[in-house]
Amino acid sequence: MRISACCPVSLVMGNRQSRPRVVSHELWSLVEPLLPKPGPKKAEGRPRAPDRQALSGILLVLHTGIQWECLPQELGFGSGTTCWGRPAAWNEAGVWDQLHVLLPEKLRSKNWLDWERAVIDSAHERAARRGPKAVPARSTAHGRAASTVPSSTDRASRSRCRRPAATAGDVTQLQPLVDKIPAVAG
Repeated sequence: MRISACCPVSLVMGNRQSRPRVVSHELWSLVEPLLPKPGPKKAEGRPRAPDRQALSGILLVLHTGIQWECLPQELGFGSGTTCWGRPAAWNEAGVWDQLHVLLPEKLRSKNWLDWERAVIDSAHERAARRGPKAVPARSTAHGRAASTVPSSTDRASRSRCRRPAATAGDVTQLQPLVDKIPAVAG
């Protein structure tokens, strides 16, 4: 197998050769009915890559972390551009939302879903630039600045307000996130 010279891509994991991800028949039988039917071609050109092969290419990119444009066409999954565009089209058609319901139900029915452990991921990034400059507070009385002494009403109003997500600690967001996990049938 020849790997494209576009990027240094290696399908070797550890000391063993890894097979490219191929979508199983069982998984494809669940996914295929959810996919939108392709519309008519707008221009002449190459034939459309089959959705199953494109899904295999998508899984390979996600598994290996290679860039979309570096997906080796020799693997038969279609071009990186093709595999990059399909998730957006499928998202527009609601495929991912349907899969998010269907797959956990299927896993639960086979007793393969274990909620003993779960991972919740977050990311923190420093703002590249400062935000807009604060405007000085307006005076409440002629020649006097607004009070900076907190009152009991200030504390009460603060306790009812949630902090924006950017300033809230991850722990404070855990319970609302867990509460939003849909019940899994099966």
